[in-house]
Amino acid sequence: MSQLHRRFDRDMIDLDDKTVLVTGGTGSFGQQFIRTVLQNFQMRRCIVFSRDEQKHYEMSQTFPVERYPCMRYFIGDVRDVDRLELAMRDVDYVVHAAAMKHVPLA
Repeated sequence: MSQLHRRFDRDMIDLDDKTVLVTGGTGSFGQQFIRTVLQNFQMRRCIVFSRDEQKHYEMSQTFPVERYPCMRYFIGDVRDVDRLELAMRDVDYVVHAAAMKHVPLA
């Protein structure tokens, strides 16, 4: 049987002055991740990558660029390789949180 080992005694990655791209950034995990890193780091840029324009708008009201100058909102779909590569330019870290919801299992 396989075992998953994770060391929790290490420090978090330092995201100060880094550029982070969050795919699925407007989803529940993506938003909470962004909220957490905004509270703990001074990122150069935090790029929210999502295909949902309405959620981009709503999130930009919660995290306005005027208050959070590192924030960038990038509309795109992870299945669009060209758009994803464009979003990933000069990115230090990618957090892949995009998911297809309500997809039949069979």
